[in-house]
Amino acid sequence: MKAFLPIALMLATSALAAPPAKSLAEPAPPRISNLVVYGEDPCPRSSDDEIIVCARQPESDRYRIPKQLRKHKKTDQPAVSWTERTRTLDMVSKKGLPNSCSPQGTGGQTGCLRQFLEAARLEREAAKAGE
Repeated sequence: MKAFLPIALMLATSALAAPPAKSLAEPAPPRISNLVVYGEDPCPRSSDDEIIVCARQPESDRYRIPKQLRKHKKTDQPAVSWTERTRTLDMVSKKGLPNSCSPQGTGGQTGCLRQFLEAARLEREAAKAGE
């Protein structure tokens, strides 16, 4: 009798903890579909097992990115051309490379000479334009 008591307690507690079984006769809830139709496109008809909700948008928005996904960031700085971005990246990444005019890396002294000659050429052209 002592061995039977724990088994009876386990069955009683599991029966209390189990959720009630659903009836098979209960129909499944209808499926709801939300659609966006554009211009004069017709909204599809609902069926017995599906509810269709349509939102109508103008034809001009058919191939546009939805408004929620469009982000217009207003920046205070003007747009920088790709040429200027490339120049900046080249200048920053050249440090230590040949012809870079830096104390590190190979051939830094040739870069300094090239930089000095370029500055002198620009000065001469400015002086000629000033005459």
